[in-house]
Amino acid sequence: MYKKIIEEIKANLGENKDLNSKYLSAQIEKYSDHPYNKEIIREISRMMWDCLSDEEKEEFIEISEKENPIMDILNEVSQFIEVGDYEKALDKLDSFMKSFPGMFEDDKVSEYHSFTSPLEEILFRTYIGAEKEVRLIPDNVPLLDLYYIYGFLLFEKNQYEKAEESLKKAKKINPVSARIILELCEIYKIRTPSFNKFYIYTTEALRYSYYPQDLARCYRNLGYYYIEENKLDIAAALFKYSMNFELSIMAYNELHYIESKGQSINLSKEEVDELIESTNIQIGVNPFIITTLYELAEEYEQNKLYNQSLYFYELLNSITDDETVVQKIKKITNEINY
Repeated sequence: MYKKIIEEIKANLGENKDLNSKYLSAQIEKYSDHPYNKEIIREISRMMWDCLSDEEKEEFIEISEKENPIMDILNEVSQFIEVGDYEKALDKLDSFMKSFPGMFEDDKVSEYHSFTSPLEEILFRTYIGAEKEVRLIPDNVPLLDLYYIYGFLLFEKNQYEKAEESLKKAKKINPVSARIILELCEIYKIRTPSFNKFYIYTTEALRYSYYPQDLARCYRNLGYYYIEENKLDIAAALFKYSMNFELSIMAYNELHYIESKGQSINLSKEEVDELIESTNIQIGVNPFIITTLYELAEEYEQNKLYNQSLYFYELLNSITDDETVVQKIKKITNEINY
């Protein structure tokens, strides 16, 4: 039904943009009470954009960039977060969210997502997939950051239920964001009667992690889980392995705790790997991520998009020991500087 209506509307469009605009405005009124009204009106709005002249489009974009309430509130809140004043930051964001009408919400036809890089979009399409037509939220509408930061601040003020609600909205927008999933893990570490949900979400985050600090955090989470399970040998292996990605005082403290319980923490690399393998936990970066990063880096390099290529090679360098990647970084850096 929806597709047939849209096709009929498109078939009635002509060459005259002014007439098209008037016709489309009438169609918005016509279908205002239709069961698919939200979806139809959104599609008509996209058609109306095509009716604008280049000058009108530029003017609209300029106004949109100047009037960006989400960006404005995030910039304001970030100043308080930087100095550790979470209470003031949350007060500001609370006031904003009470009147925030919501934007880019899924409808019967489309689902809206935002990804921080092409890698994340590939991960989404590979591991999750879309049920509807995927539409990307514009970069100048940082809706993902809004829900993530709000969830983070709510968590810091022990408002766990509201924090979970906001973070789940962020996760819906980007289901493969390790930072969002790991923030949810902190809630499930506190609020659930068992650590099963904490474990499940951590292993999910591990599958999508490609920053060293996220990988380290996943292994520390899993180490904490195995302390709670009283499997101190596995916990020690996980905390030691986490330090391949980030040297953390938290990992050192947990290892000292494990040692104080009589468990040896003097494990060789082989023993660490063997203990982790016994749990079926992913060791290291998801191989699919490594392969995809190589492919993206090479593709951008071949197209002489050196800054983008360098970004992916530097990511690879942070999570692999591949000397060819180091050489690639040197070569591309020289190309950029030249």
